[in-house]
Amino acid sequence: MAELLEEQESEQFDFQRYVDLVRRRHVYFLVPLFLGWLLVWSASWFLQTRYKSSTLILVQQPTMPESYVPPNVNENLQDRLQSITQQILSRTRLLMIIDSQKLYANPAIAQSPDDKVDRMRKDINVDLVRDSRNNEISAFRVSYSAHDPVVAQKVTSELTGLFINENQRVLQEESEDTTKFIEKQLEAARQSLTEQEAKVHQFEAAHEGALPTQQTSNLQILSGLQQQLQNEQDSLNTAKQQRIYFQTLSEQYKNLHSTRSVDGGPSDLDTINQELSKLRSQLADLSSRYTDRYPDVLKIKDQIAKTERLKAEMLSAPAGGKQGSNETSSNPTVLQLQSQIQANQAEILNREHAIASLQARINEYQNRLNQAPATEQQLAQLTRGYDQSKANYDDLLHKKTQSQMATSMEQMQQGERFTVLDPPSLPVKPDYPNRLKFCGMGVLVGMGLGLLTVLGFEFFDGRMHSEKEIKALLQVPVLAEIPEIQSPLDEQKQKGRTILGWALTAIVGTAIVLGSTFSFLRG
Repeated sequence: MAELLEEQESEQFDFQRYVDLVRRRHVYFLVPLFLGWLLVWSASWFLQTRYKSSTLILVQQPTMPESYVPPNVNENLQDRLQSITQQILSRTRLLMIIDSQKLYANPAIAQSPDDKVDRMRKDINVDLVRDSRNNEISAFRVSYSAHDPVVAQKVTSELTGLFINENQRVLQEESEDTTKFIEKQLEAARQSLTEQEAKVHQFEAAHEGALPTQQTSNLQILSGLQQQLQNEQDSLNTAKQQRIYFQTLSEQYKNLHSTRSVDGGPSDLDTINQELSKLRSQLADLSSRYTDRYPDVLKIKDQIAKTERLKAEMLSAPAGGKQGSNETSSNPTVLQLQSQIQANQAEILNREHAIASLQARINEYQNRLNQAPATEQQLAQLTRGYDQSKANYDDLLHKKTQSQMATSMEQMQQGERFTVLDPPSLPVKPDYPNRLKFCGMGVLVGMGLGLLTVLGFEFFDGRMHSEKEIKALLQVPVLAEIPEIQSPLDEQKQKGRTILGWALTAIVGTAIVLGSTFSFLRG
């Protein structure tokens, strides 16, 4: 049971052992701690100081809303800023700054222009500042490190001017290039539109009268022509009937005079009366459908009048052979009938020519109507190409107007631009080395050295310093213990070592605190 309790006690943390270790080895820990800290801290004062000058450049949005004047340049600020940075950090630009400010002119170190450019690129730093709400770039910080604070400020000012001027130049060039590109595209679209318009006009001229828009008028004209054709055919039929009538009337008149010369008595009056009755019935029929000024009505009336005159002449004509024959050839009525027959023949020819002409025109308009579907399809294809060219032209014309407005806005510096929010600062404390950080690093290095020293001495020390170590070594029960007997001289030495340890601790701690304070105050 006792052995079990001893094993449990040995497994527990032995605090007293570590206290004894600190009491014995504190000097071996403090001296390396002080030396390590002093070495690192002192080295920080031999490093060459560098001063960093920085400026904050605000990305100012366009004064004109995008809904009024949309920008015509690259809207990705990060890409544009990266491109501007690459241009500013080019070899030519940096060599100009190096020559103007006489940078890296150390005669002890032979450096080529490329080496100087590489060093300057390392000394320049560009940091983006993003808006916490929408994570967009709202500003960026440009800084430059140099051994002289005034030089650092001058170079930072020159870099700031380069960023502002380069951004303005890039925006203006991009805007002008965009406008020129749109103008070229607009000119090409205008030529294409002119060609399409010429094709449409040429097609419309080649198919004049057969266009889809003229289909309604063609139908109306065709209907009118068909009505005219019907009227002409009716008039032709009427003229042919009149010709037959006049021929019959003339033959009857001749037969009448011939009959009178033979038997001396009137004849064919019944035929004349029948013709009059027929003409009057035709007049009544036409009068029921047309007005008194209708051409057919007027013709029938004229025929009735002529037939009545013929009847009157037949009734009043004298009988006689030779005399009747002479009267027939010289009778005004006969001459008038012959003239009417000739006029009627001419009218029939005119009607036939008019019918042929109308039939030709009707065939022409029917062909136009038959060709209308194919013509409409061809015209639709041409019109579709014209409409596409017109829409493309109108869109490019609108874009050109907007691009010209955006270019004018960039020329007036009303677009997006860079504005110096914080001018380049004149550093009063060095950015490197940070001696306060070196102080902390020295403490860590000293503590590491102290721990290694203590562990080394403990590892190579073969002495036993506690009862547990002796018991562990003997592996037998301890029957009795002899207490440690110290002489006054031993007690005095032990007290002196304790005072020395605390004094050394105070000295090391005070030195570290004073060194840290001095580093903080001197920057």
